[in-house]
Amino acid sequence: MAKIIIIDDEADILNLMSKLCRQQGHEVFPFQTGKEGIAALDRIHPEVMIVDLRIGDMNGLEIIEYSQARYSDTAVIMVTGHGSVETAVEAMKLGAFDYLTKPFELADLVRTIDLALQQRGLPAPNGAKPHLIDLPLVPSKLIGQSPKIREILSIIEKIANNDSPVLLEGEFGSGKQMVARSIHNTSERNRAPFKVLQCSALPEDLLEMELFGLSGGRTESIFSRAAGGTVLLEEIHQLPLRLQAQLESYLESVSARRMAGSLPKSMDVRFIASSDRSLEDCIAAGTFREDFYYKISVIPITVPSLRNRREDIPLLAEYFLERYAQRTGKAKQEIDSYAARLLEQYTWPGNVGELQNAVERACAFSEKGRIRPSDLPPKVTHKVEISDDEQEQVRHSLPLGTKLAEFIRKQEKMFIRETLKYNGGSREKTASMLGVSIATLYRKMGLKLDRDPVLKD
Repeated sequence: MAKIIIIDDEADILNLMSKLCRQQGHEVFPFQTGKEGIAALDRIHPEVMIVDLRIGDMNGLEIIEYSQARYSDTAVIMVTGHGSVETAVEAMKLGAFDYLTKPFELADLVRTIDLALQQRGLPAPNGAKPHLIDLPLVPSKLIGQSPKIREILSIIEKIANNDSPVLLEGEFGSGKQMVARSIHNTSERNRAPFKVLQCSALPEDLLEMELFGLSGGRTESIFSRAAGGTVLLEEIHQLPLRLQAQLESYLESVSARRMAGSLPKSMDVRFIASSDRSLEDCIAAGTFREDFYYKISVIPITVPSLRNRREDIPLLAEYFLERYAQRTGKAKQEIDSYAARLLEQYTWPGNVGELQNAVERACAFSEKGRIRPSDLPPKVTHKVEISDDEQEQVRHSLPLGTKLAEFIRKQEKMFIRETLKYNGGSREKTASMLGVSIATLYRKMGLKLDRDPVLKD
């Protein structure tokens, strides 16, 4: 059992990490401010400290610097968002043991803590394997039932335990990382780390350090930190040509040692790359090495855009509704049928990520637990202005994306109701004024006489 200090100003994440660490048998001390964490560090002297990079009252780097200057035997694990990976690498230069990028798999946190303790000669508590609580920060499997997604799931089942490199190509936000996570979670490597590195997030020198570490072993590479697990290099088309050559040689060495049965544990990693650009086009433009392309694309998978798998939109929307409810502690909201149709008809240039943002925005704007078209982003509802008269003195906004017959039916129904009100509810006067029979009036309203008080005498 180890003493662990966790510093994170997000209460939900702090509670989640604390609960997970306690389940592993550790003694946990959670704090929401940097000052409280530093005071506890001097008092507790923990084996491990988990620090969020951005805390309200302090910068996480300041805490790491303070810790390493006084308690160098405390292993510090940095938690950071995608946009601050460069700063996380700076944290490792200050002496941090490792960093995790949000959103991360809970198994990654457990694994990183165990590695930190092992490096200091301490065993994992009771030798236990990670026991995860049922509240993942990201979905554990690919969401969808469209033919394209079923085809990808079939491929994943076949290649999950094949160590050949995988190349994922598809538009930005189409879900390539989720496919990679599904490969990892389906494989026998699922209890080992899943590490993600964006090739566009770092300058070339720091990117090289992340990929290959520093000489003398002062800083481990992303591959050694993911030993036994999976590494995903996102935006591989952004990798500089020099590093492409180095990585191609490294992967060739891994392949040769694996075939010879002499692969060290630190190199035993499943390699996955992703790109939102055609690498063949990059080769033609001279920005990507052809030999490297063939090395990383042994198993190519094309991830479809969301507009090419519209039948998956309701499933994804439901998942995001559930996740929003879990995060806020509120009841899960519902989407009315018209708003749901608008979601399915929108083209989603930002793909799954844009859908997630739209659903979360709608949850924030909705009332009485029900999402309506007015709660959706304006670009999703597509409105057109029309006028009531030739002088265009009265204008209305009408949502596009509805079938013409359905729009006409709704407008007829509304007009009939208003005419009924004008005629004091008289069916005969209304039918006569509209030039239709009473039977047609009922049919267009879709209501029975004894169920609609407006239609009664």
